[in-house]
Amino acid sequence: QVQMVESGGGLVQAGGSLRLSCAASGRSFSMNNMGWFRQAPGKEREFVAAISWSGGSTEYANSAKGRFTISRDNAKNMVYLQMNTLKPEDTAVYYCAADRAAWRVVVLTTPGAYDYWGQGTQVTVSS
Repeated sequence: QVQMVESGGGLVQAGGSLRLSCAASGRSFSMNNMGWFRQAPGKEREFVAAISWSGGSTEYANSAKGRFTISRDNAKNMVYLQMNTLKPEDTAVYYCAADRAAWRVVVLTTPGAYDYWGQGTQVTVSS
C-alpha cells in the first residue's frame, strides 16, 4: 500500500522555523517529482514548493520564495520542506504528494497533477 506520511508540524511563533518531512512507503518515488501543498481553513489547497525527481530543479510559490527550501533524499524515499521566517499566514495543514507521471521534465505546480496525498501535518504560526 502506497503511503505518504507527513511530520514535523507544530506551533511556532512568527519568525521561527520548522522542518517538515514526508516519508513515502509502498514503492519508490525516485522517478517522480514531489510537491508540498497547504490548505488553510476555508481556503483551497495551494501549491507551496516542488522538486524534480533528480532534485536538480525546484519551484516555489511566491509566498515561499526566499523562506522555504524543498529537498529530497531518494535513497530514503523522503522529501523535506525547511520553513524559515514563518508568518501567521503560513498557518495551514501541509501535504506532500507525488506527481502521478514518472520522469516528468517540467515541475508542475497544480494539485491536479499530483497523487498519493498524505494526511497532512498542521503548522500553526502565532503572531
